[in-house]
Amino acid sequence: MKTGSGVRMATGNGENSYAANSRLQEKAILETRPMLRKAIEEVYKSLSDRRSTMVVADLGCSSGPNTLRVVSEVIGAVQFYTRKSEEQRRAVEVQFFLNDLPGNDFNLVFRSLEQLEDLGGKETQPYYVAGLPGSYYTKLFPSRSVHFFHSSYSLMWRSKVPEELSSCTHVNEGNIYIGKTTPPIVIKLLQDQFKTDFELFLTLRSRELVNGGRMLLTFLGRNSEEMMMHGDVSTLFELVAKSLQSLVLKGRVEKEKLDSFNLPYYAPSVKEVKALINESKLFDIEHVRLFQSNWDPQDDLDSDVVLDCASSGANVAKCIRAVLEPLIVDHFGVDIIEELFMVYASVVAKHLEKAKAKYPIIVASLKKMQRPG
Repeated sequence: MKTGSGVRMATGNGENSYAANSRLQEKAILETRPMLRKAIEEVYKSLSDRRSTMVVADLGCSSGPNTLRVVSEVIGAVQFYTRKSEEQRRAVEVQFFLNDLPGNDFNLVFRSLEQLEDLGGKETQPYYVAGLPGSYYTKLFPSRSVHFFHSSYSLMWRSKVPEELSSCTHVNEGNIYIGKTTPPIVIKLLQDQFKTDFELFLTLRSRELVNGGRMLLTFLGRNSEEMMMHGDVSTLFELVAKSLQSLVLKGRVEKEKLDSFNLPYYAPSVKEVKALINESKLFDIEHVRLFQSNWDPQDDLDSDVVLDCASSGANVAKCIRAVLEPLIVDHFGVDIIEELFMVYASVVAKHLEKAKAKYPIIVASLKKMQRPG
């Protein structure tokens, strides 16, 4: 089982690509837009010179329309506040860094940038975009060089599968994440990995941000503090495991292969996130909350009823395939992919007949604590 360094979304822009199946992530960006605009306003007001450069980094940018949406939202916000403060108008240039692991489809990102050329017409703020391959669990920028970090749908991914799991010292039999039969020791390993990763992330970003710099972080979480009440995110992956188990029974997948497959993943609670931020003494929490989004990215209704379970099952399967396919292919090979996600679509459809399922999503707006010197 490869570690988190191998996490990447399905590349290209075809039917099964992440670019074509990332509406769920788009909805999260739209939900958090007011917080992003507020953070950009505060950064804009903090720029000291009339001619300034605002450095913005999108961590875990992936590829497709959402990458451009973040860039355009920031440009639009800077343009708005430039016009709003006409009496102290600043010539602000924006430097974007789009970061993801080297396996990300940066070629698609750069080919898509021309779509931004007409953004805002002639009065658009000057902006520059560069790709930055690398893990956000490592140092990425010089000290005090970045004004704003954005990250959406990324920080639930761990830097690696805990070594005791990847080496099969402990086995999460029949599961790929936290399920009903997951041993307590495995849950503890995943919790500890999250704590290590998130503390490191906060430390690194604090060093790289200017004094008073800001971060907006959005990632999948969970509703309950109780680990065995992990909720719909856990259920989602339990259904993937159930689909893989059906292929084990058919002789298409070896049981040992399933038992050694663990996602480098952990969905924390709001309480866990707030505790680690406060313990770090590196950031002030300006805002943190949890909101929910339907499993089916095409379902925008607030009702508790799924109108077409088969259609929703297929939509969920496409979304999850775009995220998990590279990891599954690396571990099990490509031959099972079509069959696996056909089974998964059916399994999800049956689950949705019981009740509509939702993702809990955490959003946190943070400001770096002021340091002397």
